[in-house]
Amino acid sequence: MSSKYVIFDLDDTLVYEIDYLKSAYRAIASLVVSEAVATERLYKQMICEYQEGRNAFEYVAKYFPHFSMEQLLQVYRNHFPVISLNEGAQEVLVFCKAQGYKIGLITDGRSVTQRNKLRALGIEALFDKIVISEEFGRSKPDLRNYEVFTEEDIKAYCYIGDNPTKDFIAPNILGWTSYCLLNKGWNIHPQDFEVAPEQQPTYIIIELKELIHTL
Repeated sequence: MSSKYVIFDLDDTLVYEIDYLKSAYRAIASLVVSEAVATERLYKQMICEYQEGRNAFEYVAKYFPHFSMEQLLQVYRNHFPVISLNEGAQEVLVFCKAQGYKIGLITDGRSVTQRNKLRALGIEALFDKIVISEEFGRSKPDLRNYEVFTEEDIKAYCYIGDNPTKDFIAPNILGWTSYCLLNKGWNIHPQDFEVAPEQQPTYIIIELKELIHTL
């Protein structure tokens, strides 16, 4: 029987959200133009639009008006992505299983989007419990998203995330040990540690593999 529950965030923790964005942009470009060179050109322009802080969907809809913004958004949300786990994620998940720990996931987002990510990564079945905000009806930092992992026989809870704004408030209230994966410059959302004490993680880690020695 496990005495520890290790619970992960998904986006920018186990997988980089920017990789999902790139996968979605490729899917959109392939839908809009069929010729390979033109597809690649459109994809690169969409990435450029994103990097410059402009709306890539607006760009596509402007030059390819037979596709609506809503159609493009649906492709973004519903496509089956080509993505991979962040460095060290596989090793950490395998380690947790080998130790007999229970493994959970808490992620904000739409059900189809987040489930497709998990299936593309091949890790959906690894988790003992998954909380997706659309399915659960609440988003972080709602305490109930975390409390569902509480079990009488579990003695210790660990939470791994990346966003001090919302990820660690509930774990701190519940007395969990929390770890924040440091942004290496690839996260879509900025990482701000200038937050209140109740929002701070217990530890900051640079690599996910550090968890193998600290959990």
